[in-house]
Amino acid sequence: MPEQEKIETQASAETTDRQRHRTREGVVVSTAMDKTVVVVIKRRFKHRRYHKYIQRSKRFMVHDEENICREGDRVLIAESRPLSRNKRWRLREVIEHSADQGAGPVDTAGSAEQGTTETEES
Repeated sequence: MPEQEKIETQASAETTDRQRHRTREGVVVSTAMDKTVVVVIKRRFKHRRYHKYIQRSKRFMVHDEENICREGDRVLIAESRPLSRNKRWRLREVIEHSADQGAGPVDTAGSAEQGTTETEES
């Protein structure tokens, strides 16, 4: 009996290890496609011989089911099964929205009308 319990606990530990996916943090650079964003992940490392820091970047196509990402957002992505020819990553969470997100389209007609009413009242 104790051997069976050990086997069961080992099997459950293996399944939890399999369920863990690699995660990366990056910045959204393109949202042109529907339910897909392009995320750039930058990494820095030291050159073996010259000891100079080198910066490399890689672009990942990420599945964004709800289209919540905007350009400039910092996001956390997780590896998944292949979703299309180039998509192997899913959006896990938006860590930080970009500063440009608050600035939406400007309604110039509405502000002009309000400006004329204020001057007439004064």
